[in-house]
Amino acid sequence: MHIPDGLIDAKTAAVTAALAAAGLGMALREVQRQLPPRRVPLLGLSAAFLFVAQMINFPVLAGTSGHLLGGVLVAALLGPGAAVVVLAAVLIVQAFLFGDGGVLALGANLFNMALLGAVGGWWVYRWASRIWPGPQGHLTGVAFGGWCSTVLAAIGCSGMLAWSGKAPWAVAFSAMAGIHMIIGLGEGLISALVWAALWRLRPDLVAQPQTPQSGVPATGWIGYGLLVALGLALFVVPFACPWPDGLERALAKLGLERAELRPVVPPLAPDYQVPGVSHAAVATAVAGAAGALIVFGLAWLLGRWLVRSAGPNRIGAARD
Repeated sequence: MHIPDGLIDAKTAAVTAALAAAGLGMALREVQRQLPPRRVPLLGLSAAFLFVAQMINFPVLAGTSGHLLGGVLVAALLGPGAAVVVLAAVLIVQAFLFGDGGVLALGANLFNMALLGAVGGWWVYRWASRIWPGPQGHLTGVAFGGWCSTVLAAIGCSGMLAWSGKAPWAVAFSAMAGIHMIIGLGEGLISALVWAALWRLRPDLVAQPQTPQSGVPATGWIGYGLLVALGLALFVVPFACPWPDGLERALAKLGLERAELRPVVPPLAPDYQVPGVSHAAVATAVAGAAGALIVFGLAWLLGRWLVRSAGPNRIGAARD
């Protein structure tokens, strides 16, 4: 679902960048006002997990793969603002260091995956959990919201392709939405499984993020979580499904070749291959581990800065 440079035109990139910047600004303010200080490390852990998870493609149909977006899962744990901040950190590192998503298309990707996908899916999760109170309702909301987030992001991408003149709206919608309705099933299932595991192991983590007294993981728990993310990067990512993802399949149906598009800013490790490492699997594993550590630090430091800059009025603002 990562739009590369050159796929959308200048006006689409500019408008989506402005919308994404506005949305990110609102998300930063929400995190500053509402995220309890002891939950800040979860921003980093969520970013590391999503970075690695998005590298693990799973087979969907013959010749097509998908991967987790994860925005609704993070929104269910920490709130929609935190989900936007986490996805922003992941997308920035992916674009600049690995060429996964274009630098000029960064606003478009943030708009699709974070604002349409994560926030839109979170509203579905919130609706479902209120209609059906208790763990079952939350689990259903995470699963259905995850599916909706993938479909919403695909619809947003379809509109951008149509507005850029790459394909008629009906054709772009059919190519993108059809395959991503299937990929969304994997998104919903994985999100629900992770949420259920957290509910059993650490129910305090799935408490409402606005509840200050809810239990929060200690530093040791964050360390264990980061080790899990690094383990996935080192031992699972190199063996992910190599088939083209849903966007690449859709572009092929539209007669557009993603391989012909070149990034505006040359990435340091294109296609998650660390320069100087001859073995492809090892190069991918190193890139995944390094990227996970980078996004972990970026999201955590950003969260700490936001919470500290909130000042003494933080508690009162959070109660308003």
